Amino acid sequence: MNAIIALLQFCTILPLGKPAEYDAFAYTSYLYPLAGWVIGAIAAIPALFIADGPIAASIALALALVLSGCNHLDGLLDFGDGLMAHGSREKRISALTDRQIGTGGVAAAIIVILIAFSGLLSVPEIAIAIIVAEVCAKAAMALLTVAGPPFREGLHSYLHARTRPWFPLATALLCLPLFLLPGTAAGTAAALATTLVVVAALRALAMRLFGGVNGDVVGASNEITRALSLVALALAW
Repeated sequence: MNAIIALLQFCTILPLGKPAEYDAFAYTSYLYPLAGWVIGAIAAIPALFIADGPIAASIALALALVLSGCNHLDGLLDFGDGLMAHGSREKRISALTDRQIGTGGVAAAIIVILIAFSGLLSVPEIAIAIIVAEVCAKAAMALLTVAGPPFREGLHSYLHARTRPWFPLATALLCLPLFLLPGTAAGTAAALATTLVVVAALRALAMRLFGGVNGDVVGASNEITRALSLVALALAW
């Protein structure tokens, strides 16, 4: 329970009392999808009662962002700046780690949120889709935490050093109940496959541009996976 509380305190703004020992989560980062289940379930509630599709989709997506404290969105902003920077690897790393947000970060956030909204608006069941997308998004973070060699000391390197080879299997097991949700077997399979593609692509891109992965890249994987898994759901449902 300490590990789960620490995970939710890291991934959400939910009031969970006294801060849990962070190491409890650091040694169990395969639990990331549990945060996706919690965030997705809460974000899905308004969609169950709102008949208007655009309004239901926008509220569900907004809740998913707000519940996470926009922490992973901040990673996407930084990743966008690093991605759009010109010059040497050092300049790209500087743009990635600079706390100021540039045009590349703003553009990345707008593009990803628009894709997520359009995907969510195109599915038959918004409530179910936001749950699937959030679990996939957190699974991407878990997998990239294991597979992404860090390029410097920081939060990601701390978590990466405490992962184990069997973590991806444990993460996958936490995603399997998605197939029990009604009417989503093909869409869920497509969303999970998309998750693997995003993780592989981001890892390859980060290795090429920055020489490794950091917390911003992992956070960006959450936002990008949510958006593209929603598109996969919409196309395959």
